[in-house]
Amino acid sequence: MQNPDRTLRITEIFLSIQGESSHAGRPCSFVRLTGCPMRCVWCDSEYTFTGGERMAFDDIFEKLDEWGCKLVEVTGGEPLAQKSVFPFITELCDRGYEVLIETGGFVSTENVDPRASIILDVKCPASGEAERNHWPNIENLRVEKDEVKFVVANTADWDFAKTVIEKYGLASRAKEILISPVHGVDMRSFAETVSQSGLKVRMNLQLHKYIWGADVHGV
Repeated sequence: MQNPDRTLRITEIFLSIQGESSHAGRPCSFVRLTGCPMRCVWCDSEYTFTGGERMAFDDIFEKLDEWGCKLVEVTGGEPLAQKSVFPFITELCDRGYEVLIETGGFVSTENVDPRASIILDVKCPASGEAERNHWPNIENLRVEKDEVKFVVANTADWDFAKTVIEKYGLASRAKEILISPVHGVDMRSFAETVSQSGLKVRMNLQLHKYIWGADVHGV
């Protein structure tokens, strides 16, 4: 039997803090994979679409072990687009890491190791990719650990998010529902809208952009 592929195409590996989700502010190691099948108009990581360097699992683990940070996020691009990421996630969990998977929702999360936590980005209309959401991913959510994120650019996106939250009963399916305004929009207006919504949601700012500037790559 042929040995399974134990390599991934990597754009970068770095140590920083979590910029988004309920984990914002926590020290975190990031493994950013190359490639994405989606082209969201507000994407801040287009540099991941091509290039990268193929790395063996063991070389990635060596780098992560050097930092000693037990929280690891596997992101992209779209990390689940590389088939070998699934055994990689399992090995991260086996090594005792707390693992977050930031996924754009186009690829099925069904085969992700159940010990990892999913941050599922449901694409809203302004992204240009709402028609490509893989809705069965919502069925796979686990209320004790998974989060759903809506990146919103305008009122239409907010209305779309509210519809999805209600239609799929997300308040009882996800640990957190994150409303993430695109950086640069009127944050005060969104804050008022969220506060008055009566919904079980969390306004989710991109903390890293407030620390390092608007042009910093997404973390």
